[in-house]
Amino acid sequence: MAEDLRNKLGAQHLPLRDQVLTALRTAIIDGDYLPGERLTEDRLAEDFGVSRNPVREALRVAEAEGFVVILPRRGAVVASPSSGTIGDMFAVRERLETLAARLAAERASAADVAALRALLDQGREATERQDLPRVAELNSALHLRILQISGNPWLSSIAKSLYLHVQWVFRLGAEQRAPHSWAEHIQLVDAIESGDGDRAERAALAHLDAASAAAYENAEGGYGAR
Repeated sequence: MAEDLRNKLGAQHLPLRDQVLTALRTAIIDGDYLPGERLTEDRLAEDFGVSRNPVREALRVAEAEGFVVILPRRGAVVASPSSGTIGDMFAVRERLETLAARLAAERASAADVAALRALLDQGREATERQDLPRVAELNSALHLRILQISGNPWLSSIAKSLYLHVQWVFRLGAEQRAPHSWAEHIQLVDAIESGDGDRAERAALAHLDAASAAAYENAEGGYGAR
């Protein structure tokens, strides 16, 4: 991982702090750094092939975003999404995604449905390969595509930062959750294709109920923190 990160950072045309922040977020979301894991500035500087200054700045932003906690005398550790955080996230998702599903059912074209089906196929294949970071990425891609198909730009705008956390929380429980999640996604896409807004809203709500229950269970289990 460290060599890949070092190779990527130098080639980007962004302030170094932003490059480190993006790489740090990705490593946390993908499970390379697990909840409760200590992140020293020296270690991250070595992993990313940079000095400590952009690492320090990136850690401050990551703390504000909820990915990292900076503790007295211990330094930075990867955050552990709490039951409260999970509850807040799913409260927003329930409002956003049920409306998006209803609107998508009313507005989806044949090409839109084909694009959703393609994401379902990719998700199934990634699940079979146990490529969990890719599964989590595709999970967010599917939901974001439904938001886009809804035709309401405010829904997509509101969801932009939320889905970094959605992807992270999903990745933390993906090994157990992924097969069930993609079965629920098929039902959701079937409902959208049917053009029945009520059915699509019910499918979205059933999926969110199952996803939130799994996320709460994972949070209570402590994520296997180091």
